[in-house]
Amino acid sequence: MIAILGTGKMGEALLSGLLRAGFRPEQIIATARRPDRADALRERYGVAVADNAEAAKGAETLILAVKPQDMQTLLAEIAPYVPADRLVISVAAGITTGFVESRLDGQVPVVRVMSNTPVLVDEAMSVISAGSYASEEHLKRTEALLSPVGKVLRIPESQQDAATALSGSGPAYFFYLVEAMVDAGILLGMPRAAALDMVTQSIVGAAIMLRDSGEHPVILREAVTSPGGTTISAIAELERHRVRAAFLDAIEAARDRSRRLASG
Repeated sequence: MIAILGTGKMGEALLSGLLRAGFRPEQIIATARRPDRADALRERYGVAVADNAEAAKGAETLILAVKPQDMQTLLAEIAPYVPADRLVISVAAGITTGFVESRLDGQVPVVRVMSNTPVLVDEAMSVISAGSYASEEHLKRTEALLSPVGKVLRIPESQQDAATALSGSGPAYFFYLVEAMVDAGILLGMPRAAALDMVTQSIVGAAIMLRDSGEHPVILREAVTSPGGTTISAIAELERHRVRAAFLDAIEAARDRSRRLASG
C-alpha cells in the first residue's frame, strides 16, 4: 500500500502517474485537507481517502507531498504510526532527509525526491537522494515508483536545492520563454494560435534533437546560426540584454529560496 500524504497539485500528479503505471486504485490511499477535495479524488481516481494518521498506519510506503511549511505539522501527526520498516519519500522542496528523520521515531529510511509537473505526461525529471538510513533497496523502490512517469537520477543530497532550482522549477522557465516568443510572434503580426503552434513545435523538436543526438547544445545552436544571418542577429540582442546572465541569477535565486524553505 502506498499513501500520498497531501494530495495537492504535485501529489495528484504522482497519484495519476502511479495509476497510469499500472498500480491499482486499491493499492493507493490519499489524504486531503478539505472534504470537497477528498470527494473529488475518490470520484476521479477511485482511491481511498483518509486522514494522515490512518493513511500512515496502513501503508508500507509514505509519500510526503505537503507544502514545505506544513511538513513539521504533518510529521508530528504521523510520527507515532511510522515504524522503522516504512519507506518515507519526501517530495517537498527544501526539506532535508535529516529534517524528516529527526521528527520520526527510530531509524526510518527516508528518500528525498524533487520531481516536476511533466509527471502529468510521463515525462518528469525526478532526482532522488538517500537519507542516513535509506539503503540501496529503498532507492530502487523509489526508482520503481518514479521511473514509469519519467527519468530518475540519483544525486547527492547536497545538490538537491540546485536540482530544485534547475529541474523542479524548470518547466516554469520553459513556459515563460514560450509566452515571450508567442508575444513576439503577435507583435510581428502572427495570429496567437499560429504563433503558439510554431513555437511549441520548434521547442519540442529542438528538445528531442538535444536528447537524442548526443550533441552539446552549443553545437546544435551553432548549426542554426549562419554568419550574418537572422539567428545571429537575434542571439546578439539576447546577449545585449544579458539574458544568459539573467537565467544564471534567476536559477541561483531559486536555489537560495529552496535552502530557506527548510529553515522555515
